[in-house]
Amino acid sequence: MPAGHSFPLGRWLADQRRALAAGRMAAERAADLDELGMVWDPTDAAWEENLSAARAYYAETGTLAAPVTATALDKPVGQWLANCRKKGGLGKDADTAARRERQLAAIDPDWRPGWPVDWQRHYASLAQLVELGARLEEIVPGVTADGVDVGRWLERQRQHVVWRGLAAGQGERLTGLGVAPLPPEEREGPGKAPRGGSAAFERGCAALAQYKARTGVTGPVSRTHTEVLPDGTQVKLGVFMSSTKTRRAKLDTDQLQRLADLGLTWAQHTRPQPH
Repeated sequence: MPAGHSFPLGRWLADQRRALAAGRMAAERAADLDELGMVWDPTDAAWEENLSAARAYYAETGTLAAPVTATALDKPVGQWLANCRKKGGLGKDADTAARRERQLAAIDPDWRPGWPVDWQRHYASLAQLVELGARLEEIVPGVTADGVDVGRWLERQRQHVVWRGLAAGQGERLTGLGVAPLPPEEREGPGKAPRGGSAAFERGCAALAQYKARTGVTGPVSRTHTEVLPDGTQVKLGVFMSSTKTRRAKLDTDQLQRLADLGLTWAQHTRPQPH
């Protein structure tokens, strides 16, 4: 191609797709393009571009549990993955959806976890630190990875009440890294509430995380709604959410962050009052 000239490849590809659809393309030419990896459906072309961005993001972070603001290869991969997780997000055609599901699972089997995506993102950051040689006892509050305080998150997961509220898959993943819950007496002895809040607060957060994992949302929740935790504990989730918001000025920073991480936007804009 002469210097100083550019070739409108995108327009040319569109012309080839139209020619094939209209029956104006020789079989030999179509075969030649197939050998070059031609994607005939424009929708599939866009999918492949976003899938490449997903692969790039996974290569960098070790997870597809991306925040919605994440980008890779100049693509809004975080928002794209969030859309894929929605009902019907992989396409209306069953065969196409199944193929796309397999493609994403081949990159990250936990691309659509059965629990909150932010939990999976924190877990992936913890797994990365362990893979790089960090010992669990070194991962204390203040140790960060990919912009999140992995140490503080790990400390929460080990709290007995929080651990009991984890789904089986969550517990298995933590156990696989060597994480174990603290004995109840280390956090919940007589007259001693767990760090970051009372046992009731922890149960409420566990119930909210479970509800969010099942429904994909955090509200609104009816005041009469009850969540049953894996250990059989019943939590009146609607009452917990209402009462917690009412007394938000009395919550400490850790408690507010817990609620914000679970998707309660009002907790993101509330600051504890000085005592």
